[in-house]
Amino acid sequence: MKTDVIFYELIKELPQIFFELIGKPDTNPNIYIFTAPEIKQQSFRLDGLFSTIEGFENEPLYFVELQTYKDEEFYERLFGEIFVYFRQYQPANSDWYAIVIYDKRIHEAQPHPRYRFLIEQHLRCIYLNELDTSTDNYLGIGIAKLFTETPTRATSLAQELINQARENLTDEHLQKKVLAFIQTIIFYKFPTLSVEEIEAMLNLDEFQNTRLFESILERTKLSLVPKCIDRGMSIQEIAEFLELDVETIRKSLQQQPE
Repeated sequence: MKTDVIFYELIKELPQIFFELIGKPDTNPNIYIFTAPEIKQQSFRLDGLFSTIEGFENEPLYFVELQTYKDEEFYERLFGEIFVYFRQYQPANSDWYAIVIYDKRIHEAQPHPRYRFLIEQHLRCIYLNELDTSTDNYLGIGIAKLFTETPTRATSLAQELINQARENLTDEHLQKKVLAFIQTIIFYKFPTLSVEEIEAMLNLDEFQNTRLFESILERTKLSLVPKCIDRGMSIQEIAEFLELDVETIRKSLQQQPE
């Protein structure tokens, strides 16, 4: 579950990666806002939504779901949540797509034929382990595929992505953010290694300032708090699960919108 949240944090902070994944790399990410809206009547929360800012309602909405296990009722739940969202929030956008990102194709359950029209018109599935990284410029797709690689392959792919980021990203802040996300993904691939050992393994010795990495790591963990609450976990249990102190969890809850 923690790595799922890293993925959502990744496309929130670097939305161009999402638009690369869906084959629309020329989309202006600045006209979109990524959120996880709560549908209060049903006590559930959409995993991710790219909604447009004011003035760009002619562009589509993108509902994003990362699915890493087989769930026979997945499409029932997904389409149900989307239509309840429409009723509650009444967005002005006419077009919408459900983007389901599977780690592997075997985790996709076959939807009921009653959803045929929705599937043909509004659904697109992406399988991370099948992404093609053979092209010269695959930085965004490569980072997405990094989630599904074995630890051994992930290390070599991460090093390739780091080299590409250093060569192709001229914006220093963007480059550091990309490196920090790569480092975060690898951190969860090797949970027994320290931050310093991860940096050495990835040849990130010059990346001495780890505040950005630590910030991403903490935001990633805090993003899990609402779901943990929905599952009935106590603040103490959440703190132990996320390896954060209780006061940090309390402050995060206080900052949640009503």
